[in-house]
Amino acid sequence: MVFELVELKDISGPKATVYSLYVEEEQQTLFDKFLSEYEANYRSEVLSILDKLDKMAFKYGADQMFFKENEGKLGDLVCALYDNPDSNLRLYCMRLGKTVLILGSGGYKSKAIRALQEDTILSCENAIIRRFSAIFAKKVKERDIFWEDEMTLGGNFTFDTDE
Repeated sequence: MVFELVELKDISGPKATVYSLYVEEEQQTLFDKFLSEYEANYRSEVLSILDKLDKMAFKYGADQMFFKENEGKLGDLVCALYDNPDSNLRLYCMRLGKTVLILGSGGYKSKAIRALQEDTILSCENAIIRRFSAIFAKKVKERDIFWEDEMTLGGNFTFDTDE
């Protein structure tokens, strides 16, 4: 699967820059896919997630308090964003310090399951962001991706998860 990293200018702000992965085959970002799939049935949770993104972008930055960390492999920066611990909707992302957030997709996590691996959709969406994270780390190491300034990434924003 080929992705392009795109800045979400409408939800980025002076405290955090927000990116998502654009999927050519789907003609949308993973974050837009998440919104379209869950907005109708989980409207209050989606609105709460959007409110948290707004607070990160304009007030606090991508502070650790907003995330459940270690949702991937150790050190891969994959985490989950949700409105509160009792919510069922998870949005998987990568948090690069307090200033950059890369949004993937996510899904509904039933209280009946303990781990995301027990749910096919969550497991699949988490695997996508984890695979992207590995390729991202490789591109950073090879200097294909770099920091333009403290809030902006630069470089080659095309990623092939089949690499």
